[in-house]
Amino acid sequence: MRTTLRRVRAYSGHLGLLAVLALVGALLVSGVPRLENEYTDRGLRADVAGLPWSTRDLVFTASSGLVAKTPPQTARGQLSGYEKRLPAPIPGLVEDRWFAAESALRGAFISGPAPFTGNCRPSLRVVDQSGAASAVRVVEGRAPASRGVAETMVSRDGARLGGLRVGSALTIGADDGVRTPLRVVGIYEPLDAAAARWEPLASQRLICPVPDDGFTFDVALLTDDPGVTLLGQGAGPLAYSWRYRLAPDRLDASVVAPLTTAVINARRAPVDPDLKLNSTLDAELSEFTARQRSARATVAVVESGLVATVLGLIVLAALLMTDRRREEYALLSARGGTARRAALRTLAETALVTVPAVLLGWLAATLLPGRAPATEARLLAVVLVIAAGVAPLLAARSRPRPGRTSPRPGPRRLAAEVFLVLLAGLGVVLLRRRGLQDEVDPFLVVVPVLLGAAAALVVVRLLPWPLRQAGRLAARGRGLVGFLGLARAGRSAPLSAGPVAVLIVAAATGVFTAAVSTTIGDARDQASSQLVPADATVTGFGFAPDTDKLLTAVPGVRAAVPMLIGSGVTVVPAKGMQTQAQLLVVDGSRSTHFPAALSAKAGTGPIPVVVSPAIAAKVGAGGRIIIQGRRYDFRVDEVAGSMPGLDIGAREFIAVPWAALPVPDFDPLVPTRYLITGDGFDPEAVRVAANAGQREYYLGLLNRTINAGATEVTDEQLPRLATVRTWQQERRSLDESGVNALLSFVFTAGAAGSVLLALLAVGLAVLSDAPGRGQALSRLRTLGVSRRQGRNLLLLELAPLLAVAFVAGTLVGWALPRLIGASLGLDAFTAGIPAVVGLNPWLLLQALGLLLAGLITAVAVETTAHRRMRLGESLRLGEDN
Repeated sequence: MRTTLRRVRAYSGHLGLLAVLALVGALLVSGVPRLENEYTDRGLRADVAGLPWSTRDLVFTASSGLVAKTPPQTARGQLSGYEKRLPAPIPGLVEDRWFAAESALRGAFISGPAPFTGNCRPSLRVVDQSGAASAVRVVEGRAPASRGVAETMVSRDGARLGGLRVGSALTIGADDGVRTPLRVVGIYEPLDAAAARWEPLASQRLICPVPDDGFTFDVALLTDDPGVTLLGQGAGPLAYSWRYRLAPDRLDASVVAPLTTAVINARRAPVDPDLKLNSTLDAELSEFTARQRSARATVAVVESGLVATVLGLIVLAALLMTDRRREEYALLSARGGTARRAALRTLAETALVTVPAVLLGWLAATLLPGRAPATEARLLAVVLVIAAGVAPLLAARSRPRPGRTSPRPGPRRLAAEVFLVLLAGLGVVLLRRRGLQDEVDPFLVVVPVLLGAAAALVVVRLLPWPLRQAGRLAARGRGLVGFLGLARAGRSAPLSAGPVAVLIVAAATGVFTAAVSTTIGDARDQASSQLVPADATVTGFGFAPDTDKLLTAVPGVRAAVPMLIGSGVTVVPAKGMQTQAQLLVVDGSRSTHFPAALSAKAGTGPIPVVVSPAIAAKVGAGGRIIIQGRRYDFRVDEVAGSMPGLDIGAREFIAVPWAALPVPDFDPLVPTRYLITGDGFDPEAVRVAANAGQREYYLGLLNRTINAGATEVTDEQLPRLATVRTWQQERRSLDESGVNALLSFVFTAGAAGSVLLALLAVGLAVLSDAPGRGQALSRLRTLGVSRRQGRNLLLLELAPLLAVAFVAGTLVGWALPRLIGASLGLDAFTAGIPAVVGLNPWLLLQALGLLLAGLITAVAVETTAHRRMRLGESLRLGEDN
């Protein structure tokens, strides 16, 4: 043991490097997957928490037969029993539950004080919800205590919208002529208005049966068991629902698959035959699984590249150590030592430093947030075996072997190299044919590394010839540095397959992450520009003609372009049957996002329009369109696959230039959206100005229809409040949704890790031949070579190899998304825009910067190595000193 410790102390530099690489490898295979799981789980919880209650919650509704034979009190008692019988893992994920007995009362059957006297009356939902009495504060009147008459209480907001107050008496008629009284006895405020229990009871805006009558509301009232029973006996049938809310903080990606299966089973085979599950949570979870599968594919490529690079560096470090100790192993062999003894001797040294290093890396990984990966133990074992076992194997093979001194590769090695290149090509073909699998495909993990190794083999086999030709040209010149540098580079290139392979894989991983990140980012920019084709968009029900003046009066707003969007617009082709399409009317001359055809002005002929391919196939060269009650002849001027301002994936649309439509001044077009151009404006101020324009328009609409003489319209009376969406908000939402945080982390970690590992590979490649170069340089200095010329000699020797390696790595990294793009599923992260990998100039600049950093690292490592080895003494004392 003491002898082993002395050897460890003597070779502490080499063994320390091996230990550091083993620690990095353990941290990489254990810590990075934990962070990946953490980001994935965060995305899942955020997605589920952001779903509407009707999608997120599991809501079971009872059949009419079950309601008829079960009183509300008995049905409420089934709340916990049904939950326990739900398929696993649902019961363990439920954080809250509610039972509700509800009577829906249509406004047409309700009579009472205003506004229950007009043609368009508010509708009511009278609900008996479990636990509601303890979750409210009665601010006026009292709580319901029904005795012969159904008593209810209403929220403050509901009382204002429905025109109700304490003492309001209503009568509900039924189809059979029975009239049921209803009384409001209290007004309440929720103790926690944001609590999940109130989501189904929120007031809703309704369109009146006659559209000219405007809009009304659906208001929820709270009652007790006797009250809802009385309504069920007279006003109409009751509806029972059992609602179960899942806790987002209990969810992680590992339970998505069993939870999806459980929800599907609960729908197909409910806990009671008379129940029906109303939820689309399984569909949302399936979409998340698809996005997660695509993200995992991209993550697997990046992580496999980083792991392969670290393992390659461990091999290079072991090679460096055994090469430095070649004389020791030769002396051991000369004294009768066997290869097994040399291997065991080295294994004792490497195990002494790598086992604690791997354990320390694993312990550091446990401090990171996130779940441990399922393959953690196996991957840690691989890192430990390679870190501790490669050097002993190399030590066993380090004894001199006669007849093995030829630098030319043998036929077996050439055959192995050709097989590796063919295997990489075959792997790419198989990946493109198989596409994205449900689980991470082993080919997807191995093929990128194989491509990097194949590129390295091609480089080290093809590079010597041009270097020898360049050396011959340099020999004709007068300088010595160029000839010697190129000559050494040409001789050493075939022996550098290991460092070159590691360098190419590291560079390819970094360029791959940059290329995929740029591809996704460009597609998201395009998606944001289609959804928000300006600095911001304002959307509403309808705006007065001069709303643009109100909007441009907001500080920071330079222009407001009106736009009209409608669905189901009638289009009559010149020949054939009429069809319907989505309509967009905008003045393209006031925005740079739209085709030139939308900049047309009013003329005498048909209006030029832009249509989608599907509409072009139906209307041919032209036809007639109806816009806000007026007919216009049009001709197809352009066919476009998409249109800014419309949803991504819209298939049937027709875009019309605003300025080309002849409209009378007394009846102008009514815009439903505005495109805002500006900088530094307050979105809330824009929304307030937009609602002012909506109120002006709606006031005029009321005066023309049902309420002539109206003088004021409030925001609550508007059919739809204006919404403001900025381009930055849209772009940010694409980055923050789902598993996108995972991709952002992986892209950052992959780019930074690949750069550091690439520079470390350069350093190891330089150290591997530093003694030979140093001795040659020491002799050359006796012949008059200066320090500057010696540095240039090093650069000329290393620059061709590093440049070709970085170029090869850049090409492999840029080609990977194109070659295996079908297996990555990048379209899942681009909001429906096809992910197209382009040649970004930044990639070339990044590769050039990495090359310069590599050369600087090479010079720094070489200079440090020469100082430590004191090569100047070798000329006086001998090489073996």
